[in-house]
Amino acid sequence: MTIQPARLSDPAVRAFVNAVNSHDREGLLALLTDDATMSDDGADQELADWIDEEIFSSHGHMEVDNESRGGRALVARYRNDTWGEMRTRWTFIVEDDGRISRFETGQA
Repeated sequence: MTIQPARLSDPAVRAFVNAVNSHDREGLLALLTDDATMSDDGADQELADWIDEEIFSSHGHMEVDNESRGGRALVARYRNDTWGEMRTRWTFIVEDDGRISRFETGQA
């Protein structure tokens, strides 16, 4: 059963999912610290290039199936125009100011 983004527990993660699903690049970038990092399937990636390629230019979309760790870990069906749909895991580090300093994703 899908968890609606508005019902996600962590405000930063909720905003991240909403930004992805509404294709709001500027909104997503505003959620990240200036030195934010990310990894995909265990390999660190250049964040700006990755979000442009895997989210924004390929129309990425997340449907969250499960959340844990206070809403900072998700299992989601992620789809984009490049790879189709796959079951993915997402974990987030959220700083005291509410911005995301790191996220990790990969196949679940």
